[in-house]
Amino acid sequence: MEYTAETGANDGAAQSTPVTATITLHPDFQVGAIDRRLFGSFVEHLGRAVYTGIYEPGHSTADEHGFRRDVADLTKELGVSMVRYPGGNFVSNYVWEEAVGPVENRKPFIDLAWRTVEPNIVGTDEFLQWAEREGIEPMMAVNLGTRGVAAAVGLLEYCNGVAGSKWADMRIANGRAEPYNVKLWCLGNEMDGPWQIGHKDAHEYGKLAAEAGKAMRLTDPTIELVACGSSSMYMDTFGEWERTVLSYTYDIVDHISMHAYYEEKDGDRASFLGSATAMDRFIERVVASADSIAAQKRSDKKITISFDEWNVWYLETRFPGEKNLPLQRDAPRIIEDIYSALDAVVVGDLMITLLNHADRVPVAALAQLVNVIAPIMTEPGGDAWRQTTFHPFANTARLAQGSVLDLRVNVPQVTTKAHGDVPLVTAAATWDESGEAGAAGALSLFLVNRSTSPATVTISYSGLAVALDGGLELLADHVGMREGKEAAELVSTATRTAPASENGTVTLTLAPESWSAWHGTAKRA
Repeated sequence: MEYTAETGANDGAAQSTPVTATITLHPDFQVGAIDRRLFGSFVEHLGRAVYTGIYEPGHSTADEHGFRRDVADLTKELGVSMVRYPGGNFVSNYVWEEAVGPVENRKPFIDLAWRTVEPNIVGTDEFLQWAEREGIEPMMAVNLGTRGVAAAVGLLEYCNGVAGSKWADMRIANGRAEPYNVKLWCLGNEMDGPWQIGHKDAHEYGKLAAEAGKAMRLTDPTIELVACGSSSMYMDTFGEWERTVLSYTYDIVDHISMHAYYEEKDGDRASFLGSATAMDRFIERVVASADSIAAQKRSDKKITISFDEWNVWYLETRFPGEKNLPLQRDAPRIIEDIYSALDAVVVGDLMITLLNHADRVPVAALAQLVNVIAPIMTEPGGDAWRQTTFHPFANTARLAQGSVLDLRVNVPQVTTKAHGDVPLVTAAATWDESGEAGAAGALSLFLVNRSTSPATVTISYSGLAVALDGGLELLADHVGMREGKEAAELVSTATRTAPASENGTVTLTLAPESWSAWHGTAKRA
């Protein structure tokens, strides 16, 4: 059974035809263990992500350091494990030394990436101490756009060094005696992009990243390093960029980055709902590029992926581009997309893809955390609230435990304009076998029905004794954007009752254009 999507939606016959799918899971077939850093996010000095986002002295919830407690509480509820900082495009014009020490001695500067006057109030110490208080792992980026090896090493030494060296002693003088011990470091940001300050070709960047990485490892051998991959699968240099950069950095770095954003274009709803298929292909192509260098080098090392920017972003349809932005001050409202329930279903589907590549994608960051294309929104001096996209992320982060199972999915496909054939139902399953032998562990199923018809999904689980407790469901029942806090709060997850299992199977009925998460327990039969 195949559907068509010439107009961006299933045709009338398809809409009236129920979708049927079968999924088989077995405890012995696993993709890999879930790295909790998969549920990361991103805070860049961009718009209101920092100022009136995570940080707003004088707010009624602000702590003694000026950080908003309401935002921190929502961040915890969201399940964010890691936050990337300080950019993003911002980092390529950043002089970190000018944003440490007494705030009264710091000078504002023009951020060339977003054409904003940066007040320089929140810097390395403020961010790292906020992350530490909130139990969040930091992921730091170094400037390889306008700066280089010495500045990168200096920042690493400032963060991780011990007393008796120049930059570590500066940190101690600034009031922080103990090292921060930051483990995850990005070697620049989107250096393949002509928009990037200090943009380089693959050979220039590969050589610089190799030298910076080498020096950083000599400073702290315990760190993990991320080389810049392509800013999009649709860059002209995609593929060749990865091959060239990794030819210089393969033995030095641990991960290569991926960035991707998705949006509904020209009313092509079917292609938008199929966005996770594009993400899946992007991951597979980057893995192939990395493995080709391993083969060339006869190396047993596996480079993994840091998918450290991903989200739904109406980049082409609503963002004017940074070069067109007038110079702005005072945390301007930039890129504050308001999301629909349809956007939330797509975000949930993208998370399914990330889970299904857990063996090669240990690190990911939803861009961004607050206000800027974010699951959390705030008003200066006012409330903080959850956008629609908050719900699939928070529930996936909460329910996905242990390892991802390697599913066998038999499902009809739809032909879309943007992605060709895509499956009408996507799925991921996680199972936590840890604990006492023979005891039941948490089992979670994540499903998306991309069809405009209900989907009947029969799940077979040979080798497991499964008891489903229930489910959560989110429907893409509104095409347009929602406006404001009150409207956003109308979209949430509905509770579903789990059907009984029979003879090693359970049959779920998925609403049209929906994301759902089902939870229960399982143990080896």
